[in-house]
Amino acid sequence: MDFWSRILAHTPLSGSSSRDAARDPVRRRHRFEKEYSQLLQTWRTSSNLARDIDAAENIEIRLQEMTNILADESRRPLPHPCISFSAAKEIYVPIAKIATTSYNEWIIKEAVLFFATLIESEEEAFVENDAFSASLTNLLVRITGANSIRLGSDTEIRVVELAFNITTKIRLEPHILPAWFKSHHAESAGHEEQFRDQREKFAGKTQKQDFPLFYLLMDYIHHEGKTGDFARTGLLYIIESASSSVALEQWIVESDLSTLMATGLGALYSQLSRKLVIDHPPQDLPPVLALSDYQHPTSTFEIVSSCSPDFQLHLETFLSHLLFWQDVLNHCRSTEVKSTLLEHFQVIFLQQLLYPSLLESSDVDGGSSVAVLTYLRRILESLDHPDMINLILHYLLALPDEAAPSRAPIEPAISAARKRKSMDLATMMATKADPSYTPLLFNLVDLIHSSLKSRNQQTVCVTLQLLAAILKRHHRYAIITLLRTEAVLGSNSHRTRGAHEQEVEYLTTLAASIGGQDNFDQIYESILKDTTSRLEGHPCSLKLVAPKVSTNNHKLPAIPDSLPGAPRDVPPHTLSPEDPLLNTMLDLLDCFFVNPVETNLSLTETIIDLAVCGYVNIEGWLLRHPNRYVYDADGDESSSPLPDPTSPSFDETEKLRAMAECRRRPQWQPSTLPRMLSTLNALADQVASFRGSIPRFDDLLQQRREAFQTADTAVPNQQPLRASSKTVTSIPDRTSLDGSRPASPVRPTGIEGFAQRLLSELGTPSRSGSPKGRKEMNRSTSGSSGMLGGYGLNTPSVPPKEFSVNPETPNRSGHAARSFSPDGPSHGSRDSPVASQMAAFAAIDQSILARRVGLPPREVEPIPLNFEKASRDGNETSAQIDDGLAKHDGESQHPAAVEREALGPEAEQEARETVELPPRSETATPPVQKVASVSHVITNVIVLQSFLLELASLVQVRAGMFSEVRFA
Repeated sequence: MDFWSRILAHTPLSGSSSRDAARDPVRRRHRFEKEYSQLLQTWRTSSNLARDIDAAENIEIRLQEMTNILADESRRPLPHPCISFSAAKEIYVPIAKIATTSYNEWIIKEAVLFFATLIESEEEAFVENDAFSASLTNLLVRITGANSIRLGSDTEIRVVELAFNITTKIRLEPHILPAWFKSHHAESAGHEEQFRDQREKFAGKTQKQDFPLFYLLMDYIHHEGKTGDFARTGLLYIIESASSSVALEQWIVESDLSTLMATGLGALYSQLSRKLVIDHPPQDLPPVLALSDYQHPTSTFEIVSSCSPDFQLHLETFLSHLLFWQDVLNHCRSTEVKSTLLEHFQVIFLQQLLYPSLLESSDVDGGSSVAVLTYLRRILESLDHPDMINLILHYLLALPDEAAPSRAPIEPAISAARKRKSMDLATMMATKADPSYTPLLFNLVDLIHSSLKSRNQQTVCVTLQLLAAILKRHHRYAIITLLRTEAVLGSNSHRTRGAHEQEVEYLTTLAASIGGQDNFDQIYESILKDTTSRLEGHPCSLKLVAPKVSTNNHKLPAIPDSLPGAPRDVPPHTLSPEDPLLNTMLDLLDCFFVNPVETNLSLTETIIDLAVCGYVNIEGWLLRHPNRYVYDADGDESSSPLPDPTSPSFDETEKLRAMAECRRRPQWQPSTLPRMLSTLNALADQVASFRGSIPRFDDLLQQRREAFQTADTAVPNQQPLRASSKTVTSIPDRTSLDGSRPASPVRPTGIEGFAQRLLSELGTPSRSGSPKGRKEMNRSTSGSSGMLGGYGLNTPSVPPKEFSVNPETPNRSGHAARSFSPDGPSHGSRDSPVASQMAAFAAIDQSILARRVGLPPREVEPIPLNFEKASRDGNETSAQIDDGLAKHDGESQHPAAVEREALGPEAEQEARETVELPPRSETATPPVQKVASVSHVITNVIVLQSFLLELASLVQVRAGMFSEVRFA
């Protein structure tokens, strides 16, 4: 080789030299050792890395180079001399010392990456090596301790991720646990037990040296993001590994894991506001509330709004930690560890925090009842672990304790540790116990009953939501505490086919009597699907809707409860008509139209949840009881002569006779109706009264329905207040009576549509969809849905005579809309007569909606809106509203006057020529009577109609799903 060849062979400009050095194991090790030597030399020559910036930067570069070499080598084929050198020389020991004493975040970060690379190499058994585990443990403890520097979020994530990777390997390979967990309890028991302070022993301070990795993860379980996720999952892996190590299981029982978790949960609960008001952001206010008398509640420094970002963050943090409790119990395979956790959960959180907050709550101090009831509802909605649910409801509902079932034999040492832990907990809490804080004196049942009778509507609303959550998710706890139930024996308590059809028709007739022009067949079909899913998803209905098991199939699993005192399977039962909770809800239903919309939505939701369970019989409290059926004498077929019993056709004749008997419809007598149906009938009569006393009631009702539809289309992601309320805000497009849609599906706005209908009735030309005019639209108040024929539910325009649903309700007759002539004046101009009239009529519309009305008496004199023609020119008619329109206005200036002032003098003059408003009445509504705006009443009317359809679908679906109807 000549001189130039030698020069070129050793020049660093050669592109292949670095790759060759990486491929050559000898050269790679030589480079690695050189970097390590320079790192040690820099560390030894520097007296203080925290102040020597150059030395710290040099060490960081050397650590980074060494980590890159190890990572590259682990991806190459054997041999791996650098990894072997690291294990043989134990270079991780000085590297850990350098990082702990540097107080430099960059060096700490590179050291963590160096250790992570060694572990990921899965060679030389680093995770099983005691020296490696000791060095890494010391590094992690020192850099996260109180005297360490504050680490950045990125470095903190890498530290916790490294600890998580170790727990993952412990979970997969339990034999490496002794390298990370060393119990010193047996060694020090004889020397230090007698001198150890009992409080210090309970706190577990002397056990941190046994398993530092465990406590490192405990410190980060409350963090957000990846840091908290790694810490919580790693801790779950350690607890899961306790099932394969008796020593670890005993250590966890005696450690302060349960204490730290319970006190941490209590601390997060204590951070929640003691006083709360339920509110919605103004920009996200649901349409059903925006179109009502909803007013944003006042929040102060002490009274927090539920839509506050800070409150939402605190609540989500608390619930996430509660779910972590649930995850721990799900991963825990040790009965003693699980029992210790649950015991601390009950004593520290339930008895010391949650129950006292419920006991001390009040609805007169700014919303403390609203707060604690909301928190309890969110807790019950978030959890599904049967032991935690049983512990909460068993204590708060004051259920009787039962003897604990016999357990499998347990390791004596673990059992003794469990007893010592229980005694320590009892001693610790003895000084904090208050004999007056016991559910035996005042429990959750008492709180719910008293809160439902509160004058604070928000308290009533959140109580109904809590009750609905218990009925929906934990119904078996409600039937023995909250509800007064009766046993059901035999199938004679089920309704007959004729009575079933009669009651379904009754509910749909009530819904149809409210009126509307939408496709109710399609709406009802959607409600039927939702109801079916709701019934199938109820926890009590699993055994009823699941396929019948055969001899080759396994039985359904039993309810997985391990704690004593939990209610078992729900028996067939019915709700007593005298149940106090039911009658309290019916009292609220009596004032339906003046209730807040949120209260009505929660009320109807709870009533539906009362009847969803497959084991509850709805006859007697929701529907008529079969024992009270009364039939017409002329339709009695039992008096017909019976065939000879010995004849071959006797059995068949008897079956036909029984089937015909079940097809008969009982007399519809008010005395046989339960209070639920009577109340619904009274509400339908009140709607008829509103229709007769409120001008243009049907038009305003249709406008409101279209407004909900428009809002739902404009905001597709808008969440309704409850799942079934989507029928209130989600209404399909209307179709013409002949079943065809117009060629140009342009829907006018609510105001424009109202103006067109009003001008049509006044004889004024209205805007049409095309120059040729529009088709005549005949409308009817009741019977607009025609027939719910897809389900065999006849809802004719005239209700059946047996139901007598306000037969004097006036029907709206259709009016032909005059076509607009192309030669006429332009309607698009702001100064045109029609445009000004539309604005004036919109003001009249708003004046009607703003009126304050109360619940109508039994007989209400209608207040008609009469129109009389005055001329034949473009500004045709002069209408006068009857003086009775102003009888409900006693609080403020006529809203139409305010609107006309904004329209200007010309439009105001046109409005006066067209529609003359009566003078303002000075008669005010009596203060003892609840009043609400017409707009609020109309929204509640639509909610009622949706509720009636839901009840009809519930009765219909239950009949088929649970075989509740007798056909013979």
